Amino acid sequence: MKPDYLIVGSGLSALVFAALMAKAGKKVQIIEAHEFPGGFGHTFTMGKHYKFNAQLHYVWGCGEGQTVNRILKHLNLAQKVTFEQYDPEGYDHMKMPGYSLEITGDSQLLISRLSQLFPESAANIKHFILHVEKISNAFDSFSSAGFNLKSFKLPYAALSIFKYRKCTLQDVFDQFALPKEAQTLLALQWPDFLLPPEQLSFHAWVLLFTGYQKGAFFPTKHFEHVINSLLEVIEKNNGTIVYNREVVDFVTDNKTVTSVKAKDLISGQDYVYAAENIISNMDPKKTAQMIGTDHFSNSLRKKLDYDYSASNFMAYCAVKDIDLKKYGFGKWNVFHTGSLDLNEAFNAMYHNHDYSNPSFAICTPGFLTDDTSDRPDGEQIIEFLTVADYAYFKHLRETDKGAYRKKKKEILNAIIDSVERNYIPDFRKHLVFKISGSPTTNERFCWCPQGNSYGSVLTPENMNIGRLNYKTSLKNLYFCNASSGFAGFAGTFWTGAKLYQTLSGERIL
Repeated sequence: MKPDYLIVGSGLSALVFAALMAKAGKKVQIIEAHEFPGGFGHTFTMGKHYKFNAQLHYVWGCGEGQTVNRILKHLNLAQKVTFEQYDPEGYDHMKMPGYSLEITGDSQLLISRLSQLFPESAANIKHFILHVEKISNAFDSFSSAGFNLKSFKLPYAALSIFKYRKCTLQDVFDQFALPKEAQTLLALQWPDFLLPPEQLSFHAWVLLFTGYQKGAFFPTKHFEHVINSLLEVIEKNNGTIVYNREVVDFVTDNKTVTSVKAKDLISGQDYVYAAENIISNMDPKKTAQMIGTDHFSNSLRKKLDYDYSASNFMAYCAVKDIDLKKYGFGKWNVFHTGSLDLNEAFNAMYHNHDYSNPSFAICTPGFLTDDTSDRPDGEQIIEFLTVADYAYFKHLRETDKGAYRKKKKEILNAIIDSVERNYIPDFRKHLVFKISGSPTTNERFCWCPQGNSYGSVLTPENMNIGRLNYKTSLKNLYFCNASSGFAGFAGTFWTGAKLYQTLSGERIL
């Protein structure tokens, strides 16, 4: 018997969609090329004792009544899958030469902190922060109204959404004449986007910045527990997932996708899977290229003509015999830059491959939950993330693996040098584990084209209302992916749930 929904890939949006459909009584089957589910949300083990998440570190939308919480309640998981909140008084600590700022969910307090740093620009800072808050409220109204412009209750902010649809964050910073240092402090979350202010969609920045203001969270039992809990719902409702099966072709007949062909990556055996509906959690552009772009409408081809987001360099480390709290770490992230200009810092690292003065994010999950299952007793995990160019690393790895390993070591040492200069003078002495990953690591282990972290790049062109969505212009085929929805933990939960709503007719958001 054909499943009602065959799902290609087990990224977070696909798992959410599959869990909702399975609970609704539909027969679902997932085909996954990896040996683990979850996409960038999957957890991997290093050595005998360490567990790390592929990329996710902190999330939003998990508070009472928010997107993730509402979906988990619908799946009867809200009591099982819980989250710990970061310090609301300062969930992100921004550090740059001469300045530091603790980002808070209280806009008035944030205005006060920034105004104390830049008293001559206090009026502009207040105007900017309150304007961002109004636009965020409009987005909330927009989403709850089902993206119906007629349902807007905030006409001023609705017009602002339209007005800024083509703007970068830098454009709006300049419009409000914010001091360069204030811009840098507000945009130091740039590793969450892997774009500098001069390229980043203002709308994308508003959604994430204010999303975290409403609550920054970390899973009580780590991300692996979230993924496994969604899988349990799927399997308890007679859904299935098959691993190590790489889809190699989509079979079409008269503009209808009827089945997929897959290869078992262990045995080499070929399989054909047919279904009433096929959900592609694969990258939409890769899906279309596999089918043949000439099968799609002209308007969809234009939407599929996007650039991928940048990729990243990750360093997963563990330290021993040290109390990181004494060095300024706690229930918050630290975002560091050695440059006053984030555009210049990004270009130096991404385009010039120069990490001599790096900008990066630091996460210490051991402060965020009491669950210590990710590490040995007495140790703390500390992780670092910055941007990296896929094409550069791919060339190094294919032409000179020694140079590839040398560059990874160079970047890690540059980050550690910065940590020792600015935070922990004897950091290296306490390191007991370290491993790093490059953009090609992302591609190999997360199956993301060009090592991309967020699907399509989060520029204004890709964040407009008319961007790619679940529609494919082919019958029986739907996209369910960050590029056809939204990236990040809350974004992918939303993407999977929205597709469920569209196909089932049941509204949960």
